[in-house]
Amino acid sequence: MKKRILGNGLEVSTLGLGCMGLSFGYGPATEKNEAIKLIREAYDQGINFFDTAEAYGPFENEKLLGEALAPFRKDVVIATKFGFKEGEPGKGLNSHPDRIRKVAEESLKRLNTDVIDLFYQHRVDPDVPIEEVAGTVKDLIQEGKVKHFGLSEAGVESIRKAHAVQPVTALQSEYSLWWREPEKEIIPTLEELGIGFVPFSPLGKGFLTGTIDEKTEFAKDDFRNIVPRFNEENRKANQALVKLLGKIAEEKDATSAQIALAWLLHQKPFIVPIPGTTKLHRLNENIGSADIILSAEDLKKIEQALEQIDVQGARYPEQMQKMINN
Repeated sequence: MKKRILGNGLEVSTLGLGCMGLSFGYGPATEKNEAIKLIREAYDQGINFFDTAEAYGPFENEKLLGEALAPFRKDVVIATKFGFKEGEPGKGLNSHPDRIRKVAEESLKRLNTDVIDLFYQHRVDPDVPIEEVAGTVKDLIQEGKVKHFGLSEAGVESIRKAHAVQPVTALQSEYSLWWREPEKEIIPTLEELGIGFVPFSPLGKGFLTGTIDEKTEFAKDDFRNIVPRFNEENRKANQALVKLLGKIAEEKDATSAQIALAWLLHQKPFIVPIPGTTKLHRLNENIGSADIILSAEDLKKIEQALEQIDVQGARYPEQMQKMINN
């Protein structure tokens, strides 16, 4: 797989692997041996960029990656995150310097490594100046415990303030064919400052694969049950986007998921999506998207069609929305 550069020189595979769903968020956790098999298969197929966080589980996802990636640790890039009280999103935010340091030390142990390649602030904490957060990570970089600093779901002002203290290597935020808000201000700012962009949920939490409709039932502990965009009425309304993708995919002898990922890769050379999956066949399908070429005409056709589609439903419940774009 080809490589891309994030920010100030972090080289990663064109696609990364978002590992959250193996432990958290989308129903029961994947059985450990199966999860390790999937992570190692991703590595064998050229993926060297793996995304986790203390909050996924909490803690279990980092342990999983630590074990799965141990045989080739020096050949991969591991990104993890800090920013929640006790590592649990439900307890609120905490990016105080002592907490950041504690998370770094504990994540190093769970990941079975001596350095964190990319350390993201999971969400901007309005109670802690972003300059203080950036300064703490800068100290960790100087101490050799962290290599690169990242932000997640941060707004333009926070990005600029943080970047002035410690260069931000990557911003991780949601971006896909059904959430294009970053195109307004975020992507131009990242391009200006030389910061990489790592879209999470590049397949719209599975919706853009074409395998979800208004009749789909999620596991009781699946996060999508509380997402407004996934209520039955909105899933029905949003099928227009899935149909469009299906039509283009058919013309390209590809799948809807592959077209959605290929579209992202064609937006900017500093974009590295991190689709997640628990299934080997989906992993192979996602990897195939890196080889799909969309012509200027293809992209224009997608753009024109998207202008006719109004995606329905908020992407997060109200409480979670408050933590975003500070």
